[in-house]
Amino acid sequence: RLCRAMDWQVLTRELSLYLESQVRVGFFGSGVGLSLVLGFGVAYACYYLSSIAKKPQLVATNDSFCRFLEEYCPVVTETYYPTIWCWEGRMQTLLRPFITSRPLVQYRNELIKTADGGQISLDWFDNNDSLYYPDASARPTVLLLPGLTGTSKESYILHMIHQSEMLGYRCVVFNNRGIAGEELLTPRTYCASNTEDLEAVIRYVHSLHPSAPFIAAGVSMGGMLLLNYLGKTGRDTPLMAAAIFSAGWNVFESVESLEKPLNWLLFNYYLTTCLQSSISRHRQMLEKLFDMDLVMKARTVREFDKQFTSVMFGYRTIDDYYEDASPCRKLKSVGIPVLCLNSVDDVFSPGHAIPVETAKQNANVALVLTSCGGHIGFLEGIWPRKCTYMDRVFKQFVQAMFEHGNKIFSM
Repeated sequence: RLCRAMDWQVLTRELSLYLESQVRVGFFGSGVGLSLVLGFGVAYACYYLSSIAKKPQLVATNDSFCRFLEEYCPVVTETYYPTIWCWEGRMQTLLRPFITSRPLVQYRNELIKTADGGQISLDWFDNNDSLYYPDASARPTVLLLPGLTGTSKESYILHMIHQSEMLGYRCVVFNNRGIAGEELLTPRTYCASNTEDLEAVIRYVHSLHPSAPFIAAGVSMGGMLLLNYLGKTGRDTPLMAAAIFSAGWNVFESVESLEKPLNWLLFNYYLTTCLQSSISRHRQMLEKLFDMDLVMKARTVREFDKQFTSVMFGYRTIDDYYEDASPCRKLKSVGIPVLCLNSVDDVFSPGHAIPVETAKQNANVALVLTSCGGHIGFLEGIWPRKCTYMDRVFKQFVQAMFEHGNKIFSM
């Protein structure tokens, strides 16, 4: 019996190897398999080139601004080729933090006091080794505003600093209260509509280097905050220009998009837990004014904002807060050149909510809309470890403004 069993095992193994070899020869040796693979590859390439890789839509009512961008920031008129195996918006959004590299940046931290007794953490990259601008008093300064729960450690911020370093610029990152490890001295954090802290930071940075050209760049909620500030101040700002990336234009549309089942699973719940985590270590300070147990039960961003953010900043209802926080309502009042990059497949800022018609009514505003890219994604190349499309837009626009900004409305 043992011999028969061993013979059966040998026979089975030999038969299996024979069948595998026949299938391999029959499938690929006949050319059928190779043809199918090549056919699929050609079909996918045709679909990618016809439907995915496209030139962005440039929306700008001012012809001079358009010509300025075409000459000095040509990336906004070139075809954007998203990573061929990762072009869908959600995938781009999810993978960027894990795929992109994290350039090494040495910061100098500074805590500044606010009028209400609080403090704000600024992380400086002074770029004292700058070859292009050895005089610190004249070295161009870029103020960077991270997203909702982001800090100076985010990969997209590090890449912006890396691009600025190569151009010889100085950078300073505005960390929202209580986010970057500093203590919360008063029971107040931050929101997208209240620009008081940003105004204080801009005044302070400008006072340190009054002769230096000054630009700001905001990402996601940082972009919303910057737009709300610009809509409030008009031309009365020391900033000469601003760049906005993946801003949520209409908060009502943003939260509605994020509450769809798949988006809630992939983004909303995680973002809510990040918000709760950002305030949990300040619980002793905040529970003087809030029912923190109720805040910690929130399962969506809307619930968190209803129980915490809108209450903290004195709004009667959450709808009042969301209306005030939506930059689309202030875009007409922006008084300096602003370039805004969005992807129409961004679930955080749906394409239909981007204020294209409003932007056309302000000669200072240019929108760059890509068909793919997700939220702070914009991955490109086969293995997008380093520079993204967003990074290239940032670099070219900031350089264009610092070096040729006086030509923007005279071309």
